[in-house]
Amino acid sequence: MAEKLSAVKGMNDIAAPESAHWEWLEDKIRQLMARYGYRNFRAPIVEPTALFVRGLGEVTDIVEKEMYAFEDKLNGEHLTLRPEGTAGVVRAAIEHNMLYDGGKRLYYMGPMFRHERPQRGRYRQFHQVGAEALGFVGPDVDVELILLACDLWDELGLTGITLEINSLGQPAERKAHREALIRHLEAHKDQLDADAQRRLYTNPLRILDTKNPAMQALVEAAPKLMDFLGAESLKHFDTWRALLDAQGVTYRINPRLVRGMDYYNLSVFEFVTTELGSQGTVCAGGRYDGLFEQIGGKPSPAVGWALGVERILELLKSQNRLPTAPVADAYAIVPDAAVLPQVLPVLRALRRAGVAVLMHTAGAEGMGSMKSQFKKADASGARFALIFGPDEVAQGQVSVKPLRAVDGQVVAQRAEALADAAHWAASLR
Repeated sequence: MAEKLSAVKGMNDIAAPESAHWEWLEDKIRQLMARYGYRNFRAPIVEPTALFVRGLGEVTDIVEKEMYAFEDKLNGEHLTLRPEGTAGVVRAAIEHNMLYDGGKRLYYMGPMFRHERPQRGRYRQFHQVGAEALGFVGPDVDVELILLACDLWDELGLTGITLEINSLGQPAERKAHREALIRHLEAHKDQLDADAQRRLYTNPLRILDTKNPAMQALVEAAPKLMDFLGAESLKHFDTWRALLDAQGVTYRINPRLVRGMDYYNLSVFEFVTTELGSQGTVCAGGRYDGLFEQIGGKPSPAVGWALGVERILELLKSQNRLPTAPVADAYAIVPDAAVLPQVLPVLRALRRAGVAVLMHTAGAEGMGSMKSQFKKADASGARFALIFGPDEVAQGQVSVKPLRAVDGQVVAQRAEALADAAHWAASLR
């Protein structure tokens, strides 16, 4: 017997009925994106490694420790399974000159890959939905993206999600803050853990995001980036906040919010929840005006966010907001395989009319008894049984039997199509 193979650790199969929840969520997102004018974009899963090294930053955790990077055996290219979506969107916008006629609003959804320790809400293959507004200076578009996310929470019925915001200013301002931050941390070097000491001179801003309780007092006393912002950065931040206030959006300014990619500037934000433990960030993003230039394009403003699909589904589950898995409207009971030539056209006509129908199929010993078929019909979750018995077929009719209580709306939607089954049966014999 061949050795049994299993999925790669942290890369999960998603089967029914769970997959129905994914489809439901994706449909909700597509509809909302369309209402906001965001168009779907699909990028390759594999990109040049240099795209992420230059775009995310050489000393970020993603590039240093988490990327699935490899050399193509056929031509020696250095490639990477995408760890996030923004860099690929910007690469495509540059390559195809997407902004020649003005800004673009795009969204994507699909798998991303990071070599992490798998845990609840954090997997090696995970799925993101991203919304990117390219070519817009903002901060009105920054607010639009916040409202887009808020409307999604409302559509899904989610509660307990809070918004945190900050400004990272511009590169020169961050440079001045970085120097002050290093001086502060150097003066207390004995209090830094190993990770912080490693980052001290390469990416000290990320030390502010430490989860180490022993370093919290040191981080709280560190110089605040907000104190280094110039007039233009403060104007952008103040206008952004004023627009959020005008829309009644509640938020908290978090001066330690820095995000994990080097490409961010000015506005950054996270939507967080306390219900998912350490994986409490469900959606995050910000402005990345310098990314186009970093990866070889003309300078262009841009802002966007990404949400974790697995985390949103976990939150929906914890709040009992997931819909009941969809079931078939009807189950076709066929006692005799000889009548299948008459049955199949009827079922096809029903499906074309919008009725979801499961057909009983023959086993090794034939179609099985009516009793066994009714058991399968009931187990299927279908609301009705369509009975193609000898008497019904002889008369060109179909019997319709309710299998469970159905609400009035379902009956109103399906009754007409189900009633027409007999007519179709007669006309198609």
